[in-house]
Amino acid sequence: MPLTSFAHGTFPIAPTPFHADGSADVTSIDRMTDFYGSVGSSGITVLGIMGEAQKLDDHEAFDIAQRVIRRAGKLSVVVGVSAPGFALMRSLALKAMDAGAAGVMIAPPPALRTDDQIASYFGQAVEAIGDDIPWVLQDYPLTLSVVMTPSVIRRIVTENPSCVMLKHEDWPGLDKISTLRRFQKEGSLHSLSILTGNGGLFLDFEMERGADGAMTGYAFPELLVDIIRLSKARSRDAAHDLFDAHLPLLRYEQQQGIGLAVRKYVLMKRGIIASDTQRTPRALLSAESRTEIDYLLSRLARTDKRAEFSRKAS
Repeated sequence: MPLTSFAHGTFPIAPTPFHADGSADVTSIDRMTDFYGSVGSSGITVLGIMGEAQKLDDHEAFDIAQRVIRRAGKLSVVVGVSAPGFALMRSLALKAMDAGAAGVMIAPPPALRTDDQIASYFGQAVEAIGDDIPWVLQDYPLTLSVVMTPSVIRRIVTENPSCVMLKHEDWPGLDKISTLRRFQKEGSLHSLSILTGNGGLFLDFEMERGADGAMTGYAFPELLVDIIRLSKARSRDAAHDLFDAHLPLLRYEQQQGIGLAVRKYVLMKRGIIASDTQRTPRALLSAESRTEIDYLLSRLARTDKRAEFSRKAS
């Protein structure tokens, strides 16, 4: 089903599993896709920044997206199609939708600065891919260096009705969520799904501010699913207690430069992917870092049984 402005839940940002030689590991892709479905995800997002999309050639990118789409069954698959030029963006978007994707995600290029430049870019992007393709607006200023105020987000969404979702990754950004929801209550912004990123680091309060769910990565996506469920059930203390138990590992995974290495290392230890290999250029974990991660996992296992594999491994 096509993505709509009422989408909610957890859409994990899928890493791309590689063999030690750097080739795509299709067996791990299948196992990872199955895993995301088994823990209660609403969808999967592929070819995002943490999916190492920038390290794939055009054919590899589509082949991986197509494999996940075919494997995902009823899960909604969002495909990142950001590209230096609109011709490549259009090609991947059309092929992904033809393959059964629910929608695509577009990030702004770092050169954009003014509100007019930002709004104009997304208008041209929609013209390129077609206004019949539902898409996700990625707002990630910490990495992309493009600052989008709530007003410019409202402008983009209003001028381009095919934008049905915001991937919110501003930091600090809680007040941005509140402002956008206020726009909706006032009637100046139509329905918009808001899923949040930043590795889930602020998910506990993002849900309380009005987010619909999470579109991010974490080595325990079950935690994201649980926080969203508990928040919607208004079990505030239970949500925060569980979140607090994972916070040390969430924080460790958010280190700039090695975050993906940490995530892949834990997913490998969990048996979800076979190798924690990244394509070059890449950041490698030191022996000391791996020891620290193992320690955090052993502590997490005291309160969350899903981490008990770490005790057996030790």
